[in-house]
Amino acid sequence: MRILGIDPGIAIVGFGFIDKQGSKCVPVQYGCIQTEAHTPEEERLLHVYEGMIQLIQKYKPDAVALEKLFFNRNVTTAMTVSQARGVMVLAATQQGLPISEYTPMQIKQAIVGYGKAEKRQVQEMTRMFLKLQSIPKPDDVADALAVAICHAHSYTLNSKINEVLRK
Repeated sequence: MRILGIDPGIAIVGFGFIDKQGSKCVPVQYGCIQTEAHTPEEERLLHVYEGMIQLIQKYKPDAVALEKLFFNRNVTTAMTVSQARGVMVLAATQQGLPISEYTPMQIKQAIVGYGKAEKRQVQEMTRMFLKLQSIPKPDDVADALAVAICHAHSYTLNSKINEVLRK
């Protein structure tokens, strides 16, 4: 199963493709889509959308996992990032992909085992899970890979629960 993990943003969209092979997660490709500051918002959204479509068509994921947005201060930023997230959801939906969302706490719990873990702990565990030489940069990329790993763990758990319930 190939999973695309996404850390939504408007300036930087982190993405990470992993393959779930049994109990292992194997990195396929990761990076970010960046948009230029001071560019009209509609152009930035188009750039994110087109980048998502290209990535999905090239790497052909079976599922998409997104980090749920959480903002407690800047409403303007929240609105812009929400719009960017919307074009990401649109791109995945147009390609017929199932979409799952996870809160930051759920991701931390899946990666570190503690829902209030520090960002650095999550990044280091992500690096270890994927056997990477270093933590991917920028942080948005490491976060996207963590989202993908979270989905892989969640998918495995849900599959086992459904198997037990069928018996």
